[in-house]
Amino acid sequence: MIKITINNREVEAEEGSMLLEVSVGAGFPIPAMCYNGQEEHFTSCMICLVKERTTGKLLPSCSVRVAPGMDIVTEDDEIRTARKTALELLLSEHVGDCEAPCRIACPAFMDIPRMNRLIAAGQVQQALEVVRRDIALPAVLGRICPAPCEGACKRRPIDQPVAICLLKRFTADESGPLMLPETATTGKKVAIIGAGPAGLSAAFYLQQKGIQAVIFDRNPLPGGSLQYEIPDEKLDKSVLAGEISLIRQTGVQFRPDQLIDATAFERLRRDYDAVVVATGNHSAALDSWGIEHNGKQLQADKSTHQTGLEGVFAIGNANRPGKLAIRSAAQGKEVAKSIEQLFSGEPVRGETRRFNSSFGRLMEEEFPEYLKEGSPDKRQQARGKPGNGFDPDQARMEAARCMHCDCRKPDHCKLRDYAGMYKASRRRFSYSSRKPVRKFMQDEGVVYEPGKCIKCGICVRLTARHQETFGFTFIGRGFDVEIGVPFNETLDKALVKTAQAVALACPTGALCFSKNSI
Repeated sequence: MIKITINNREVEAEEGSMLLEVSVGAGFPIPAMCYNGQEEHFTSCMICLVKERTTGKLLPSCSVRVAPGMDIVTEDDEIRTARKTALELLLSEHVGDCEAPCRIACPAFMDIPRMNRLIAAGQVQQALEVVRRDIALPAVLGRICPAPCEGACKRRPIDQPVAICLLKRFTADESGPLMLPETATTGKKVAIIGAGPAGLSAAFYLQQKGIQAVIFDRNPLPGGSLQYEIPDEKLDKSVLAGEISLIRQTGVQFRPDQLIDATAFERLRRDYDAVVVATGNHSAALDSWGIEHNGKQLQADKSTHQTGLEGVFAIGNANRPGKLAIRSAAQGKEVAKSIEQLFSGEPVRGETRRFNSSFGRLMEEEFPEYLKEGSPDKRQQARGKPGNGFDPDQARMEAARCMHCDCRKPDHCKLRDYAGMYKASRRRFSYSSRKPVRKFMQDEGVVYEPGKCIKCGICVRLTARHQETFGFTFIGRGFDVEIGVPFNETLDKALVKTAQAVALACPTGALCFSKNSI
């Protein structure tokens, strides 16, 4: 055994051990992507850099063996900058979306691709559960939303976008009773002023967090603009009533015919643990409540929806004027998260988004590559008179048109994790043109996308160790090198014995199982 120093602490290690393994074993984690403990090391990603304090040199810890007297620093500003640069170089060649463009464009950030795949598989109830994680009023919004998600659909330039709104409506119209997990009560209660889409959504998600929501509204019926401004021919009020009934079943309490003035507002602040202002468009009556405003809207943090008054939040048109009910509903979900953080004693940050890589529009020559995973059928038209929804067969056919633009490893991609951790920019070293998207499919279900590969070589070493006849290898030279199957053979011939192993070992979404995508 020898002794080295890591972050000013003396550590014992076997001479010849890898520095990365010794550091991690001593409780000093080091990020790494090209390192795989089962395969011979291959320095590639340069994310595992550390510093030798004596010389000031940066060392790839996955390839350096410990030696007596080493004095190692695993994290400082210089190391973080070097790791960030390494990540940005990898991202400059990355051709893939972490999240599908449709989900990014949805104000509620609904997992649209997952909904589509579940519908295509005939799992409508499960699809509704996915929808309601982010949207409290799917039957209503499936009828009135202008569908910004469809405008971002990568299928749009090929023929027509996937009919996302009609599919969302289908899940609500065709599913069984709403099933929500039981949640322990926190003992906290929140007053919500306004029963429009923002207030209803806030109440729905607060209840699921064990927080009692009580909605106060000046009108006899809840719904706000949905109830009183949208004509019946566009939104059948029985649909709205059905959605509100489901929200009521979660335990939300309604107080209709309540005109809240400054005195009543102060009483709510005293009697409740938090207050959410969701009154709709700003009015002069709000000016006397003591909330900072500019005459057109209340001033609230865009991420948390907190106002300058302690425990008071503002959402919907009172906070940010607009005509999109989906945006107001999304803010209702977001404020529920902020209030949960407030009550649990955490820093109030609201809903945070993870790092997202996006490569933009498809080129025409890439259409066939994406259509490998989407039905070639044209967009379905609802049968019967205008305003009708899909029947089950149509819904399955339309959902199958989704081309799986999202990553199959959104929660298990090291490149995404570390890019977020080090706040890397995808654009810093971006070129004027990018490499084309290519997809190679295997009968057993493995999908290989070279544009997402970081050339770590784990799959090359793994297929060689298992003596695949073809396996993977490095093809080309210099900047043009990439990993592929030699002699232009197929993925089926490359991965006879190691399909599952390489899919699991790949640190990014370059190698994945398509069958596990739901």
